[in-house]
Amino acid sequence: MDVSPYTPELALEVRDLRMRYGSRDVLTGVTFSAHRGEVLALLGPNGAGKTTTIEILEGLRARSAGEVSVLGCDPARGDEAWRARIGVVLQSWRDHRFWRVRELLTYSARFYAPFATAKVARPWEVDELLEVVGLSESAQAKIITLSGGQRRRLDVALGIVGRPEIVFFDEPTAGFDPHARRDFHDLIHRLADFDNTTILLTTHDLDEAEKIADRILVLDEGRIVADGSADQLARQLTNLAEVRWSADGQRHVHAVREGDPAEFVRDLLIRNPNVTGLEVRRASLEDTYMALVHRVESRDPRPGSGKPRESDGQKIEEQK
Repeated sequence: MDVSPYTPELALEVRDLRMRYGSRDVLTGVTFSAHRGEVLALLGPNGAGKTTTIEILEGLRARSAGEVSVLGCDPARGDEAWRARIGVVLQSWRDHRFWRVRELLTYSARFYAPFATAKVARPWEVDELLEVVGLSESAQAKIITLSGGQRRRLDVALGIVGRPEIVFFDEPTAGFDPHARRDFHDLIHRLADFDNTTILLTTHDLDEAEKIADRILVLDEGRIVADGSADQLARQLTNLAEVRWSADGQRHVHAVREGDPAEFVRDLLIRNPNVTGLEVRRASLEDTYMALVHRVESRDPRPGSGKPRESDGQKIEEQK
């Protein structure tokens, strides 16, 4: 196993990752890292390269160029001991239809037992895991009889049964109802906060990303074009804020496009002491994401707008 000299606190580190399919460049220089216990959400338009990036990190796809370290190992050279330390939850599974839930989890758990260590007891005890993912009442059910949400819970259970140190989730809550989605968010926080598990997930649910991710990465045009918390990205990429209030029985809304909305609020209260229901709303992650993607895809050269596309032999400059 090839162990690269990366910082031990980093669960993964990606440097100038590139991927080409024939003459088409899908990844053109992806660079980011994640600390142990950190939750990252990878966002981007369809075709941006999210799934390709995840598959390379999982060791399921060979990269064209760049350096990748996951738990100190190059995924392309990871052995069974390394694979026992990672968890993978794909978008969907279509096998094992006639197995029973407990039966499949018990069978899968056996493969992780030889890789238990003094620090990590592998695998997860099956009954406890069933309780954690909300499948205790379905333990004896055949997989073919499960609802879509129950099947997704089983996918999650199979991905974490070995108590992984890092878990890759690809659209993990697809098919979840609101209650199941909340349970999943609680599970993510438990894994990160109590087990120091690193989480990297892709999702199209921006509200979900804002709720559970410590950091958000936006992938577009083959590169990471934004990296930060939802609040940091909103402050970097848009100055829009909305002030709402009531006065004299009427509801008012004012958009503050530049500067700190506090200045407008102070002036408002001086001019009208009868203001009630005062509320300041900053740009949501959805607002920020849409603004960012628009800037990137329109080749906006302003700072924070991402990197321009490479065309006509133009060299893509590194974003400052």
